[in-house]
Amino acid sequence: MTTSTMGIDQYGETFHDLGPHPRSELLKRLGRKSAAKMYRDKRNGPPVHVGYIVAGRWIDLYDVTPRERPMDSGR
Repeated sequence: MTTSTMGIDQYGETFHDLGPHPRSELLKRLGRKSAAKMYRDKRNGPPVHVGYIVAGRWIDLYDVTPRERPMDSGR
């Protein structure tokens, strides 16, 4: 099963198929040259890297896995 990376900014805009290097792809798509890492505090543990801030957009990254289920033979 193939996993792809998707980004969602604070306005709900989505960035699909960011490839193996999401930072580079986001910079290219938004026409920028720099990005800052974005972190989120965990309740029990250290902060974790969750995305990037590019051009004033706070973009959370997600791994997307296609949903595959076998067909029901009784239908």
